[in-house]
Amino acid sequence: MRFRAFLFTTLLAAAMFFFNGCSKQIYHVAYPTLYDGKYDSEFPYKNCSQELKEITDAVRKVFCKAHYKNHIFKIEQKIRRQDLNENTLKNAHRIIFIDKTVSGTGTVIFADMEKAAVLSCAHIFSKPDTIISYFSDDYLSPERYIQSVAIKIRQENLVFGFPGDADCDILLRDALNDIVILAKSFDEPLTEPIAVFNYPTGNARELEWGSFVYLVGYPKGYKIVTKGIVSNPNRDRRGSFLVDALFNTGMSGGILLGIRDGVPNFELVGMTTSTAADYSTVLVPERRVQDYDETIPYDGTIYVNNRKEISYGITFATPVEAILELIKENEKFLIQQGYQFFD
Repeated sequence: MRFRAFLFTTLLAAAMFFFNGCSKQIYHVAYPTLYDGKYDSEFPYKNCSQELKEITDAVRKVFCKAHYKNHIFKIEQKIRRQDLNENTLKNAHRIIFIDKTVSGTGTVIFADMEKAAVLSCAHIFSKPDTIISYFSDDYLSPERYIQSVAIKIRQENLVFGFPGDADCDILLRDALNDIVILAKSFDEPLTEPIAVFNYPTGNARELEWGSFVYLVGYPKGYKIVTKGIVSNPNRDRRGSFLVDALFNTGMSGGILLGIRDGVPNFELVGMTTSTAADYSTVLVPERRVQDYDETIPYDGTIYVNNRKEISYGITFATPVEAILELIKENEKFLIQQGYQFFD
């Protein structure tokens, strides 16, 4: 009996070794790219929800709210650009206050108990000081009179979920590469730490056709993790690339994560900036009209509206190299301010 039990145990161990060895061979055949030191081009082979949860905790919704004082003129006043001065603005037909708000995505790349820094897109926080509209869009028209002049009186750069006053300062900005880093000094030391993106930076120039990437952002204000495939890698001298992931308003500033030799080997390879879109001009009724019966002819005021139709599946990305270059160029300044990114 003992011999039989010993023989059974030996055979079982041998069988397990045999099948385990076979499974490893099968695994290497099924996933050969996981051991080549390159970015993966296949869907992750195992669960990585916990790691993605840690990453998404560092991703925040961001807002830019610009407050304007808008001076509205009648066409009979015949105000031209060269006529603008303080007296002209005082004599506007009507003055109203308006807000222009844009939302996007930011990622906390530094935080201690006194301050934090957030990576995002520059265009979200680039609001003009003055906005002038005309009665005519024809630049050669002799009747090109000013309809309104909106002057910015204040701008708030907000990070959702920051304690107290969420208004941040712009620490660094690179308009060409569409990069901004916001800085926030808290009024009082924090009692709980803020989640920070702690994964390594990668190399976008090593991405290839078909490389698999994760995207994290706030399209339409909802935190979303989605996936995409890289196309046209190194499409310019900066190393930028395209991703076929769906892009909605609010996704600007979302991070792109490549995977090198299997999860959870995430690396930051870039940031989503924009998508392809078609623009058209349409006539719309008064903004206050709701639930209008389409069977009844509309005789109210007509407005011209610019409509943007997103071409889904074409997402533009700024490579991580551009982000690191901006940080490197301003390293001394950042150290003086008490910030150190991507150790």
